[in-house]
Amino acid sequence: MPGVKALIDGVKLTERELLKALEKNGVRQFTPRGEKFDPNVHQAMFEVPDPAVPAGSVVDVVQPGYMIGEYVLRPALVGVSKGGARTARAQGAVNDNTQDS
Repeated sequence: MPGVKALIDGVKLTERELLKALEKNGVRQFTPRGEKFDPNVHQAMFEVPDPAVPAGSVVDVVQPGYMIGEYVLRPALVGVSKGGARTARAQGAVNDNTQDS
């Protein structure tokens, strides 16, 4: 299907040119995968229980964000790590608190 491939290539080229024009005028796109979640520039869409990643880290970017200088035009829509299961020590502290009630 050469027509579909040409359409996809045209859309990608248009996106690249648009991003270059925006960057030329101070607007930059950001994709915060791997960064610590910051509610000032990120909007959490869902949580991911992943014990291999520290809690509060951005593990998935649903939609990139845009900034102009230091101002957020659109926050990045992200998935945030819950950090997996609690450690036995933290679980014991929760159980101790519930027994006092």
